[in-house]
Amino acid sequence: IFKTKIKGNKLVFLDSGATSQKPEMVIERMNRYYRETNANIHRGVYELSVESTRLVDEARAAVASLIGGRFEEVIFTRNTSESINLVAYSWGRKFVNDGDAVVVSRMEHHSNLVPWQELCREKGAVLRVIDVDSGGKLRMKHGGVEYGERDGLRTQTGGLSDLLDEKVKMVAITGVSNVLGTINPVDEIVSLVRQKSKEAVVLVDGAQMVPHLPVNVERLGIDFMAFSSHKMLGPTGVGVLWGKRKILEAMPPFLYGGDMIGEVRVDGATWAELPAKFEAGTPDIAGIVGLGASCEYLKSLGMDQIKNYEEWLLEKAIEKITPLVDSGLIDVYGDWKDTNRGAVIPFNVRGVHSHDTAQILNSFGICVRSGQHCAAPLVNSFGVNSMVRASLYLYNTEEDIEVLVDKLGEVKKVFA
Repeated sequence: IFKTKIKGNKLVFLDSGATSQKPEMVIERMNRYYRETNANIHRGVYELSVESTRLVDEARAAVASLIGGRFEEVIFTRNTSESINLVAYSWGRKFVNDGDAVVVSRMEHHSNLVPWQELCREKGAVLRVIDVDSGGKLRMKHGGVEYGERDGLRTQTGGLSDLLDEKVKMVAITGVSNVLGTINPVDEIVSLVRQKSKEAVVLVDGAQMVPHLPVNVERLGIDFMAFSSHKMLGPTGVGVLWGKRKILEAMPPFLYGGDMIGEVRVDGATWAELPAKFEAGTPDIAGIVGLGASCEYLKSLGMDQIKNYEEWLLEKAIEKITPLVDSGLIDVYGDWKDTNRGAVIPFNVRGVHSHDTAQILNSFGICVRSGQHCAAPLVNSFGVNSMVRASLYLYNTEEDIEVLVDKLGEVKKVFA
């Protein structure tokens, strides 16, 4: 599949959790835009501008179709982080006040944790953190709440049911853990939130969910979903925020400038209708076109089929790494034998730092990520400072797993 070689070795790419490789269809669609259509959108009545606008509209429709949303509810951003920040700054600063609460979890990516920390600190709200168990699953019930305060930020930690009440205004949760692959029960979470915190809105970080699982935002009953193009076979620099129209209309703009303007006077301005209201300035047009192509590609394969294939890959990975665990060569974290999760293997070679493991594997052409994976609270909860992560996607094969397993023994030899 890959033409690239590393140090003369065939590339084994096992870092799709960080970014995915791109099909020819996506690359060619972007090339064609630059070669044949390049013009700004919404700013001209000439043919190239009209065609560029059409391509962006088609991409927005493709995104909406993939996730079961509506065209006008799809907002283009730069990445998942910007999408979540948009909600924190726009919705959060309008609707969260002193004494309110925001609920997140210990397994969040920093991009779905730090914005809410800062919002709560600024507003005098409480950050409530859902704890995880030893298997890396959310504690739905905990049996008690721990309280803390540091640098002006008040926190409460416990099980989800312990943390929900009428003070909660936002529940921001990842759909799939980027470290452990844990698939969170979003429908169950939403149901509990609606029962106990009737005014709360629910945001799902879908960065590791949308590329791998069938998603329908309407059926999930959520209010926001954020995800990134580059993790779902599309280009970097493009993200998506989906939000319910009624909520988006109640939010002030996040950025101001061209294309989000309705009318401008010297003494004020009005805002454009959705989705333009949240898309100030010229966007990454080619990137949006590429994202549209990646959505078409994924939909043509079928998200159910992708999910099934990745589950099969994960089963093969579990089968092949189990002897390494049993022999004491590696430690694997979370409920790693559970196949009802994302195709992710978080591990360490015993006695070897994760960065050293990743560098040695690189010498064999194997690409894995090492470190805290932008999820330090979760990684540290397992008593380690860092982990190696092998994350699989639809283009990986059983052979890729075999190469990884074979070369892990070589890592240990270097440090013997």
